[in-house]
Amino acid sequence: MLDHLNQESKNTVTVIGAGVAGMSAACALAEAGLRVQLAERRGYLGGRASSYLHPGVNEVIDNCQHVLFGCCTNLIGFYRRIGVADRIHWTTEMTMIEPGGHRSSLGPSWLPAPLHGMPKLLFAHAFSVADKIALARAFSALMQPVPADSTETLGAWLKRHSQTPGALNHFWRLVIASALNADIDSIALQYAAKVIRELFMNSAEAGSMGMSTVPLSELYAGAQAFLEQRGSSILLNTNVDSAKWDEESSQWTLGTRADDLTSDFVVLALPFEATAKLLPRMPPAEGADLLARQLERHENWPICSVHLWFDREITDLDHAVLLDREIHWLYNKSRLQPWRKLTGSYVELVISASRAFAALTREQAIELAVKELGEFFPAVREAHLEKAALIKEMRATFAVPPGIDASRPTALSPWPNCFLAGDWTATGWPSTMESGARSGHLAAEAICESIGEARSILNPDLRPRGLMRLLA
Repeated sequence: MLDHLNQESKNTVTVIGAGVAGMSAACALAEAGLRVQLAERRGYLGGRASSYLHPGVNEVIDNCQHVLFGCCTNLIGFYRRIGVADRIHWTTEMTMIEPGGHRSSLGPSWLPAPLHGMPKLLFAHAFSVADKIALARAFSALMQPVPADSTETLGAWLKRHSQTPGALNHFWRLVIASALNADIDSIALQYAAKVIRELFMNSAEAGSMGMSTVPLSELYAGAQAFLEQRGSSILLNTNVDSAKWDEESSQWTLGTRADDLTSDFVVLALPFEATAKLLPRMPPAEGADLLARQLERHENWPICSVHLWFDREITDLDHAVLLDREIHWLYNKSRLQPWRKLTGSYVELVISASRAFAALTREQAIELAVKELGEFFPAVREAHLEKAALIKEMRATFAVPPGIDASRPTALSPWPNCFLAGDWTATGWPSTMESGARSGHLAAEAICESIGEARSILNPDLRPRGLMRLLA
């Protein structure tokens, strides 16, 4: 009876949306002692970072390869909270391959940050002497903070700092623009500078790259177990299409096609376009119009991935950066996910920030991908392609043009006991899983503070190391 009373006396929260933002908020709140119901309109967890059984190839695949870095402290914290941190494969090496197969390796050395990456960059065949000088000049300039009111794009800044064609095509357009999933002329300088400092300057640990060794939705199964062990629940195939606030009872009632959901608090952990769609079905509130205008400023960029199964191994690399072609990144899922026990090989090719590639038909995209892959790995020409899948995530990320921060609201919403989460909110990070996890933790902190149980949930950033401790 006492346990039942304690359970009934808990504050209740409904988190709408089970992407990284919603899951991180729900798990943090459940750990804080609140009773959470996590509602997701689809039949699986993960949102834009999920996996599913693809009917065309009868394989469980990720909707796109998602990676994290050592600087993603909140995403790593979320993984640790739900007990899946050991399912991430980490590496500090990046192999760049030119058509024809010539390889260059980037990675840390014994030198202190920010010099730790310089030795391998100096010997990288993918960059000419002029390219290396241009990159060193740009990195030095980015040691200085970008003014908060800067309206300059990355493209304009690179032109002003005389970047060579090789530096532009092999680093800025491929590595940095891919990380932010947008064209360099559409990226605010502040966000490009943040990526450079976090991945290449602050420390070798911050720039290490992690990839899941299991399908993403399997990775997130830990969230379901975590919530259920704490008296919370996940409601899949549950689409919230309206919300009402009762001032007298101080409770929310959320309309679904089945039973209504009631709770003391609500977290809207939805993509910006889904949030905009729900706004007209929310109660009138001062500030709702401003939020609607902020949402209108956001736009999406696509990411495409081509999944290929061959009858033999085509490379011994776990992953690679592919230069001078439409395909950008290779992830060797046969090696990264050995549990698949394939007799041949399974690779995923990722094409970032390419609306032109996204416009291709399935046949055109797969044909182009296989043709270009053969320019990097000769074994492809002799291999038999057993099956293939094309995934187009048209709403993969939101754009980060100059001035976008004015349209990124905090966790506080115009409504009482209602909070916002999502990678598009004011996290200080671009459109990444880390931004989603941060937003969830910020929303959880705000709820805990509102009930008089303030606690620190947001994981602190990694501290700069080496000389960066003095220069940061």
